[in-house]
Amino acid sequence: MSYSEDKIKVPRFNEESGFYTTKKRSKIMSKIRGKNTKPELLFRKALWEKGVRYRVDSKQLPGRPDVSIKKYKLAVFIDGEFWHGYNWDERKDKLKSNRGFWIPKIERNMQRDREVNQQLKEMDFTVFRFWTHEVKDNLKTCINDVMMYLDIAKGNNNI
Repeated sequence: MSYSEDKIKVPRFNEESGFYTTKKRSKIMSKIRGKNTKPELLFRKALWEKGVRYRVDSKQLPGRPDVSIKKYKLAVFIDGEFWHGYNWDERKDKLKSNRGFWIPKIERNMQRDREVNQQLKEMDFTVFRFWTHEVKDNLKTCINDVMMYLDIAKGNNNI
């Protein structure tokens, strides 16, 4: 079964398209990390301390999960609230500037997350998606969820 939803078209973010940005905004945006974010590092460190070994940003898997364990068919993503549309219906209306860019951009990210989840499920992977605030505020719970899954997976593999 493949993902059949029409792809959301995101406009180019440039002056020709009518989007303007200040030097200050540009500097702020350049500081945003795509990988090795603080929540990811916190999560990985806690998992490592539990004796779990994993791959980071595996290029072999759709969506390049932040943490993956192929042996147990596990993919973990730690999603930023803004970029992945946390509480989107409520927050969408609060976007004030460059709405013509940000709304399609975030909705396309959400759509891509669904596509990646579908692809991984078709490969028999279990997908965990945690929001960064969940990792920051409830790291123990997030790690516990993964550990419970791994205990079950190990039991099924008789290891």
